[in-house]
Amino acid sequence: MNLPKGLVEAMLAHAQETYPEECCGLLAGAGSLPTHIYRVQNAHPTPQIFYEMAPQEQFYVFKNMRHNGLTLAAIYHSHPESPARPSASDIRLAYDPEPYYLLVSLQQREAPDLRAYRIVDGAVTEEHIDIV
Repeated sequence: MNLPKGLVEAMLAHAQETYPEECCGLLAGAGSLPTHIYRVQNAHPTPQIFYEMAPQEQFYVFKNMRHNGLTLAAIYHSHPESPARPSASDIRLAYDPEPYYLLVSLQQREAPDLRAYRIVDGAVTEEHIDIV
């Protein structure tokens, strides 16, 4: 997966700003390269191993993407205290096989770990990230 450096920096900043809660959001673009980041409020903003995007904000984001001719490229969230790999609930709730699933681990806050995955029918495959 190719990710613009600015979007990577924005995701990492979002994760740091919401620590110790999980952040969540979406990346979108008109082609294969994501160009837009949408921060979405976590509807469960307590330090736990779960996130849920606020439904009204998520609705607005998808409406905005359609209006601007963008498609969903990735769904991201952070793991404040655990590794950057999908949890059992992350895998169970990964209904859409098309987007990448990006995880930011803040286990080591001074050195965040960003990883990309495809999750299809419960099968998890890690994907390489190229920062461009």
